[in-house]
Amino acid sequence: MGGNTREAGRTTADRLLSLLAAFSSARPQLTLSELAEASNLPVATAHRLAGELVTWGALERLPDGRFQIGLRLWNVGALAPRHRDLRSVAMPYMEDLYEATHENVQLAVRDGTRALYLDKLSGNQSVGTLTEVGGHLPLHATGVGKVILAFSEPELLTRVASEGLRPCTPHTITLPGVLAQTLRQVRRDKLAYSLEEMTVGAASVAAPIFGPDGGLRASLALVVRSSTNVKALAAAVRTAALGVTRALGQRAHRESGTDSIVSRTSDH
Repeated sequence: MGGNTREAGRTTADRLLSLLAAFSSARPQLTLSELAEASNLPVATAHRLAGELVTWGALERLPDGRFQIGLRLWNVGALAPRHRDLRSVAMPYMEDLYEATHENVQLAVRDGTRALYLDKLSGNQSVGTLTEVGGHLPLHATGVGKVILAFSEPELLTRVASEGLRPCTPHTITLPGVLAQTLRQVRRDKLAYSLEEMTVGAASVAAPIFGPDGGLRASLALVVRSSTNVKALAAAVRTAALGVTRALGQRAHRESGTDSIVSRTSDH
């Protein structure tokens, strides 16, 4: 009876999506009971639907019985044209930045009230980070996140502040007023810093990437050891981000020109 109550009014699609939404970078593998609890589904229902997702390839079942996201779902997500094109345009600039510094290079976009990491480059000597491709981190504690907050609509800061500025380390900004003041400087300098605010021992500098329409498209960051003079690397990060911005504009111009030619040809 209780199980039926938990499922009342929920479509099959809603139940399936709730299972997938249960996974995160912090919880990449879940047991059946954890999956049922996170999706608010009875265990029997979670077991049946998870089995269907495994058959399709959206989930994989490990030898110990736990579940994780499957490769087919990752492949489908990679087809999203907006982010796929952004990654392909940004990669040469990210590679140049990595070769010049041999530090972590990260590309992130906004996903709701968090930063979604689309790509990263790192080496054996790079400082360890919490960043995972496809993973999320808070906006207020990361360099890429501060860029997103600074160049998004003011309502985003209000939403993030209302959800609570959780301290990730003792250095995280947790006061809305202090964060708002920091973001004003980010808008002025087109640079954002996170100094051990996300991870003790790591610092980052990030710069905005703008789309052809002038709106924020993404954020590019370099993450280094906190003992590094991160401000000395700011010019390199800004230059790389500007390069991506220009490349996006040139690509849009070429595609627009191609569309115009096709349109004129079809008129005849």
